[in-house]
This record gives sequence, C-alpha cells and structure tokens, in this order.
Amino acid sequence: MQNQFDIAVIGAGAAGMMCAAVAGQRGKKVVLIDHATRLAEKIRISGGGRCNFTNLQAGPQHFVSNNPHFCRSALSRYTPQDFLSLVKRYRIAFHEKHKGQLFCDQSAEQIIDMLKAECEAGRVAWRTPCKVETIGKDGDRFRLDTNAGTIHAASVVIATGGLSIPKIGATDFAFRIAKQFGLKLVDPRPGLVPLTFDIATWEPFIPLSGIALEVDIETGEKKSRTHFREDLLFTHRGLSGPAVLQISSFWDSGKPIMLNLVPETDIAETLVQGKTTLKKNIGNLLPQWLPSRLAEGLLVANGIRPDARLADMPDKTLRRLGESINRWMIVPNGSEGYRKAEVTRGGVDTKELSQQTMMANKVPGLHFIGEAVDVTGWLGGYNFQWAWASGTAAGLSV
Repeated sequence: MQNQFDIAVIGAGAAGMMCAAVAGQRGKKVVLIDHATRLAEKIRISGGGRCNFTNLQAGPQHFVSNNPHFCRSALSRYTPQDFLSLVKRYRIAFHEKHKGQLFCDQSAEQIIDMLKAECEAGRVAWRTPCKVETIGKDGDRFRLDTNAGTIHAASVVIATGGLSIPKIGATDFAFRIAKQFGLKLVDPRPGLVPLTFDIATWEPFIPLSGIALEVDIETGEKKSRTHFREDLLFTHRGLSGPAVLQISSFWDSGKPIMLNLVPETDIAETLVQGKTTLKKNIGNLLPQWLPSRLAEGLLVANGIRPDARLADMPDKTLRRLGESINRWMIVPNGSEGYRKAEVTRGGVDTKELSQQTMMANKVPGLHFIGEAVDVTGWLGGYNFQWAWASGTAAGLSV
C-alpha cells in the first residue's frame, strides 16, 4: 500500500519540509510532494545564497496580518532559539548581522541538507517531481490525483507558498485549493517588493540610480503610521533597498510614502542658522549630509543652483529645500510585482484556521502553513521563522 499515508504534505520548501520532518519523527507515515525538480529554491537564493534563516528578535509584532494575534501561538511554541538548536546540532556555522538576523557562514544549501536529513530521520517518503492535479475526499480520507498516480491520506498539509518569484516555481495552488474547499482569502499582493513611479515623476531621479543611504521611511495615516530606519537604494525605475522592501508591506496603492534622507539633522534649521557663519556655496554644504550625486540632484529638483551662496539664499528657499530632504513625500504608482517580491502578502484568511494546529475549521484534516497563510513577516529572517513555527505547529498536531 505504497500510496496510503497518514499525512500528505504538498510543497517541499521551508514550511513543508519542517512539517513533514516533525510529523514523521512522531511516527506518522508521511509523503512529501513537490512539482519542482530542484527543491527549496527560495531557501537556496535567500540572503544572497547564505539564507537568513531566522531572526533572534522574532515576535508577533514583526508580522503583518488581518489578524495580527494569529501567529502568536505558533511563534511562542517554536522560537528562533529552537531552530538555532537544530542548526547547532548539525554544526552549521552561522553569524549574526544587524538587528538579530542570522545567516549561514557558508551556504544556504546547508539548511536544505539539514531539513532533508530531518525528513530522512522521520522516514518521510518523497514524490518529486510530482504534480498534484486534483484533491478530493473519499469518505474521511483525502484523494490526491497526481501525474504519478493516486495518493490517499488521512490529512493534507498545503505548504506551496504564495505567488512571489514565479520563475522559481511559485503558483496559486494553495489559493485554488482553499477556494475549492470554501475557505476565504485575504486578497494576495506582492510584499517586500521595490516600489515604482510614473516616468514623469521619476525622470529627474534616474541619474541617481545606484545611490544608497540610511533613511527613515514612513507610510499610513497618523493612527496606523508605520516607520522604519533602513537603507534606501535608488534604481532606474524607483526605490528599493531594505527601507522600501519593509514599507511596501504596509503601503496602500495611491498613498504617499515619506522619506527623511538625513534622520539626525534638521536641514532647514541648520541652513537658516548657518547663513551668518557658513561662508560656502549650497552645493558644497549639502554633501556633508548626503552623497554628492544625491545632493546635486535634489538641488536641481528644487531649482537651486549649486553655486548659490548660502548667505544670499532666502529663508523660504532653504526651508523648502530642508522639507524636500527631511520630509520628502512621494506617491508610488505601483511595485515591481511578484517577479521581484520576496513574499506574498495576504493568503488564506486566518479566521478559517486554528492557530494551534493550522487546520481549516470547516475541513477536518486540511492544513495550510507558511506563506500560503495571511501572515507576512518583516524583512530579515522573520518569514523563515514563520515557516518553521507554522510547519512545526501542523507537524505536531496533524
């Protein structure tokens, strides 16, 4: 009865392998199915190939969801320290970057090999590459019709992720299955993604492509305003870098983002106060706080000659310049979309799932984990921690 299993996990990425390994090591008969020939590509490419596998600070406050409390249970029961213990057991060397981000010293491949070994320890059966064409129910068991035959299982775990980065195999499979079984979705959209601007708005800034600097970035109304201090990157099409990727998960179409390019200095006040003491041209002063190319570009955008003497400039002009540096308001016209998005925002509505088991309330035995669920982490290892935690929650209960 090689096609009869206790549990079928569909999707052999971070969440799927974690779930299969945990369930298998509980003595369950598990099959892990994936349509790709090359598994866990998202782990492989993350962190520049070194996999930012968790964040020491990970907590519910680092996740975006229509129900921000949903992730609390799984995250509290499987913490960054728990995953770190697993990494240490496999003697994978790692290092911490800023803000609690943990990376492999050598290669993301080590995390993939570790998860495969954990699956082997649980005697997980593999079906790869294998495409699940339909899922139905025969009585109280699930029937999976695949291009390699039919598989029967008492429980099914959907761990196929979201729509981000389709070139490495992302599909809408999880969302189609959710709809098939009558589960609601929170509208999916690209998350952790560069933002773009219309040509007329962005044309003056195209020459600034490649400039990077630390900024404060904000979006949202006063009561729900979201703020980050991260690095910003100018591109030919718009803005990227950690600052923009972070804010993109909170930005709503048609709304502005606000940038403070020099967070520690009130430029307007400094320039106005300096008119009597600073005997320099404005073009020689701004590079004290900004990259030279950016300083020049901002002067041009404000119609100010770089050779204008500070002492001769009207206070009104200096305050306008300061406002454009400390409170630069700009409205994106969109994003680079799923092809550049690191994650998918939205997904299976958490109201449809048990926060303890990740099982659909209306469909006993059907679970959703990882990126397929409406839980999206900040940039910096948080989404992997959600994969480990939600995968473990399902693996322990399924």
